[in-house]
Amino acid sequence: MVTPAAKRKAVAHLRDAFGMSERRACKAIGCCRMTMRYQTTRADDAGLRQRMRAIAQERRRFGYRRLHVLLKREGYVINHKKLFRLYREEKLAVRRRGGRKRAIGTRAPMTVPMAPNDRWSLDFVSDQLTDGRRFRILTVVDDCTRECLALVADTSLSSPRVARELDRLMIERGKPKMVVSDNGSELTSNAILTWADQSRVAWHYIAPGKPMQNAFIESFNGRLRDELLNETLFTSLAQARVALGCWRADYNEARPHSQLGWKTPSEFAFTCHPRRSRRCAMPRAPRRLPPLPPSNRANPTAGANSGLDKTWGQGHSVLKA
Repeated sequence: MVTPAAKRKAVAHLRDAFGMSERRACKAIGCCRMTMRYQTTRADDAGLRQRMRAIAQERRRFGYRRLHVLLKREGYVINHKKLFRLYREEKLAVRRRGGRKRAIGTRAPMTVPMAPNDRWSLDFVSDQLTDGRRFRILTVVDDCTRECLALVADTSLSSPRVARELDRLMIERGKPKMVVSDNGSELTSNAILTWADQSRVAWHYIAPGKPMQNAFIESFNGRLRDELLNETLFTSLAQARVALGCWRADYNEARPHSQLGWKTPSEFAFTCHPRRSRRCAMPRAPRRLPPLPPSNRANPTAGANSGLDKTWGQGHSVLKA
């Protein structure tokens, strides 16, 4: 009984069940009588709470930040700190699943691509149907816009099938400059190497045992598993394909992305000018004056007739005067 509401409930129970007076019940509980009689003037926000619960029930793996973005889209004007308080009071906190192994050692930051189709990342995710049959999902992501380009589900995904899916994406989206993947057998086969050579696309393999080097697709796979695969039981491969298509459309068109300023990937791809907004100006090194000859280091102003620049010597002479 820590909260005032719990203490009020306990005092009411003692009064109703045992016939205690309010003074005696408060003394037994250790509650101040002012706390018992206090009437809050804070609005209960019943409509906001109801809508927040509805969205949280629909999107069970969304935290309060994404709920805040979705509520703002619907016209609710609320401070994020107040929303967090209501979020905790409604007990909507997302439970973390398991733990992760943390990488040890130094890690170089991954360079961010500057334009769409600069770099694609792809990987495989596995799941199983209710009858125990396993299937795999080919995931492809544009690392600049964070758009999910493809979710291909099948019981077997060979390297020629992967090459055909990449050809289809190139027709729809254009040719990427680079593709990043791990060292799986399907992605290191002759079919993929031949496709990359014929398409003139640079294919970069990450170091073995270093999934953090392909962080964009690994983060996407975590969202896919957390928000869809762990929440849905698939009875057939056809149902899985339909669900993956719906989730991909929702991910690209409706789901706010924290790394894109809470825009959706489609909004970011439509409105951004990557080369103009992400250009980084490298700091210029300051101009260094030429070193003094050994004979004039003790008295810099005496080098006016030396091989140094004449203006440099005159400036030091003025300072000395």
